[in-house]
Amino acid sequence: MKRRDPLDFQSTVSECLIRHRSILDCLSKFQESAARVNRAIVKAVTACGCLEVRAKRQTIPADISLAQARDYVDTHLAGSLCPDCKDTIETELGMSLFYLTAICNTLDLDLEEILDKEKQRISALGVYSLL
Repeated sequence: MKRRDPLDFQSTVSECLIRHRSILDCLSKFQESAARVNRAIVKAVTACGCLEVRAKRQTIPADISLAQARDYVDTHLAGSLCPDCKDTIETELGMSLFYLTAICNTLDLDLEEILDKEKQRISALGVYSLL
């Protein structure tokens, strides 16, 4: 998979963003786009059926390390995305990334720097970073 330069994406978003330059517009559009991502995934389960949710209690043995726990945790998903659902979800995720980047632009934040800091934090703390 080819890695793209987030800064290039951030510049492109800045050039394209005309109507939603207000932080309030950016925040509400970001929230709306996140809801659309959720809805697209739900529709893959309920309308298309290419995915199934098989949720149950996660059973993690008490005598294992936190790092080993990932071997016992399930995604609760069965199946795989059909091409149509995959395309829809990718589109909705793209819009969500667009509005996240628009928020960064509005607040004069560097998306690449944020990603690098988060990567360093996750790398330093490992599995403990999300506790």
